[in-house]
Amino acid sequence: MAVRKRGAVGVVGLGIMGGAFAQHLRAAGWRVIGYDVAPARRRALKRTGIEIAADAGELARRAPTIIVSLPKPAALAATVAAIVEARVPRRVVIEASTFALDDKAAAEQALRKAGHVLLDCPVSGTGAQAKVKDVVIYASGDAAEIARLRPLFAAFSRAVHDLGAFGNGSRMKYVANLLVAIHNVASAEAMVLGMKAGLPPQLVYDQVRIGAGNSRVFELRAPMMVKGRYDDPTVKVSLWRKDLDVIGGFAAAVEAPTPLFSASLPIYAAAMASGHGADDTAAVCAVLEAMAGIERGRSKPRRRRRRGTG
Repeated sequence: MAVRKRGAVGVVGLGIMGGAFAQHLRAAGWRVIGYDVAPARRRALKRTGIEIAADAGELARRAPTIIVSLPKPAALAATVAAIVEARVPRRVVIEASTFALDDKAAAEQALRKAGHVLLDCPVSGTGAQAKVKDVVIYASGDAAEIARLRPLFAAFSRAVHDLGAFGNGSRMKYVANLLVAIHNVASAEAMVLGMKAGLPPQLVYDQVRIGAGNSRVFELRAPMMVKGRYDDPTVKVSLWRKDLDVIGGFAAAVEAPTPLFSASLPIYAAAMASGHGADDTAAVCAVLEAMAGIERGRSKPRRRRRRGTG
C-alpha cells in the first residue's frame, strides 16, 4: 500500500474512467474519497481502498479538490447542486466528462456564484488507456489552478495541456473525438474488406499495424475486431452516442462541414439497433460484417459482468 503523503481528492463517478483515476491517485499517495450513485461501484472501489462518501455533498465537505467523471449532463447538474448546497469553503472541481459547452458553462456559473472554481478538463483516451495512465487531459480555465494541480493530473494521466480559456478543453476534445469516430469505423471497414478478401483477421491487424494506414484507434480497437468480441467495453456504444450528438451539435453550431463524421453515424446507429449498446464501440465491425454477409460463428458475444462508465 502506498504511503499517503498528499492531500485529499474526491472523485464523483466511479465507472471505467473515474474508477481508474481514483485507483491511480490512491497508488500515488493521495487520500481518495469517492462517490457513485451505483451501490455496486461504491462497493467495488471500497474494496480497493478508496474511501466512500454517502453522497456528493459529504464528499465536497471532505475533499478540497473534486474530479467529476459522469455519463450525462443531468448527473453533472445534480453534482453541482450538491456541492453548492453543502456550503463548503472554496473547492476546485475538475470536470473530466465530455458534454456540450452549454452544460459545462451552466455548471461553471453555478459553482462560481457559490465561490468555487470549475475547470473544463475532458480526457482523451479510452477506459483501457485510463487503466494504464495512457490518457491526455485537455485542461482549460483558471491557469493558476491548472498549474497547481499538475502533480494531481500526473498521478492519473500521461500528460496535461493547458489550452487556455474555459471551454477550449471541450472544443479540443470534440476535434479529437471526431477523428476517433471516423478512425473506428474506418478500422472496421478495413478489417471487413480484408476478411471478405479471404485474409485472416489477425494477419490484417498485424500488417496494418506496421504500415502507413495504422492509427492509435486501430491499435486499440482492431484486436477486439480480430476476436469478434466486444463484451469487455472500454467505451460503450450507448455512451458513445452521447458524444456523437455533442460533436454533431458543435460542428453544426460553428458551421463546419463533417462529411466523413456524418457518414459514420448510421453505422453506430446500426450497432445500437442490433443489440450492441452495452458493447464496445469496436462492435461497428459486427455491423459491417453483417452487411458484407460474413459469418464467423458468433452472432451473439458471450456476456460478462458489466462494469460502469464514467
